[in-house]
Amino acid sequence: MLRLRPQALAELAVGRQVVMVSGTNGKSTTTRLLAAALASQGPLVTNLGGANLMSGLVTALLPPAPAAVLAVLEVDELALPAALESTDAGVVVLLNLSRDQLDRVHEVGSHVGRWSRALQSAAGVQVVANADDPLVTLAVLSADPDGRRTTWVGVGSPWRQDFPLCPRCGAAWDGRAEAWLCSQCGLGRPRTQWCLLDGDQVQVPGGRRYHLELALPGRASAANAVMAVVTAAVLGVAVDVSLERMRQVQDVDGRYLVVEVQGRPVRLLLAKNPAGWLEILDQTAAGQDALLLGVNARTADGADPSWLWDVPFETLAGRTVVVFGERAADLSARLHYAEVPHLLARTVSEALTLVPERAVVVAANYTAFTATRSVLRDAS
Repeated sequence: MLRLRPQALAELAVGRQVVMVSGTNGKSTTTRLLAAALASQGPLVTNLGGANLMSGLVTALLPPAPAAVLAVLEVDELALPAALESTDAGVVVLLNLSRDQLDRVHEVGSHVGRWSRALQSAAGVQVVANADDPLVTLAVLSADPDGRRTTWVGVGSPWRQDFPLCPRCGAAWDGRAEAWLCSQCGLGRPRTQWCLLDGDQVQVPGGRRYHLELALPGRASAANAVMAVVTAAVLGVAVDVSLERMRQVQDVDGRYLVVEVQGRPVRLLLAKNPAGWLEILDQTAAGQDALLLGVNARTADGADPSWLWDVPFETLAGRTVVVFGERAADLSARLHYAEVPHLLARTVSEALTLVPERAVVVAANYTAFTATRSVLRDAS
């Protein structure tokens, strides 16, 4: 379609209210939760399968997609400028920026200028942005310095390795400040009225708190839910209505899926990059389930697996760990130097046989995840 008609996305978006969700991690979950909340306003179209490049956006809007006025679209962070240019998007949600697929998108800081220029050109778009990510903040403030069209949200950011210094001037952070603040140029965390508190509550303007009570586990899911709640509120959906619908979401295209295989539960998690793996390690830290870790390095994963050395696998000491996938040897080497004893398997099916009596958590990057999802669904 794009070869025959390059302007297809612009034409298909005419007459629709378009909402875009972008960032390195959490796009699919936030889009799924936001779509659930906004469905209270009527039919909508979305790309829940995770196809978030320009081709995926066009496919989502092509017939037989419903002729819904509202479109909630997950957008790859590299594709966001072109997507904004092609549509009159009403709202864009900016989650985070961290290193991912260096062979395709290069250094993460390169997104800042692209996003900023795109937001400047899309002068009518409302922005819902994560105030705890300095790279997102710099991109948004460069385009909207007075904040008139930005709603800042505080959801935390445990991953800090992509901004050891101020991304605007290169100076050190002010260690005396309560929140992140540059010691030289003054770039700092914007003031927020919406935020995630105590891991399971959203605080709204005025100070009232709502319990999230999600079916989806983990801090990252709670953060994504808060971003979705705020976006839905910007579009006129009450917080209690949004949360009621979000609580019904059990998994996101297989993410967080739990199946029973040979009489024991197996939970499937997706982790594509160091920041995502950090969230998974934190989420599973208190458990005693066996951990099956899968890594591939195909085009959709990024061909360079050197990011494995940025993940704090040392926290897995004492756990039962099995590694599998096409780049299992790379992961095995990383775990060796992290002093984490582990077993090596060729496939997830073989990995499951190595821990036959244990409940299992499987964490895998993108193509290893999709292959594992098929295996688990067939075995359940």
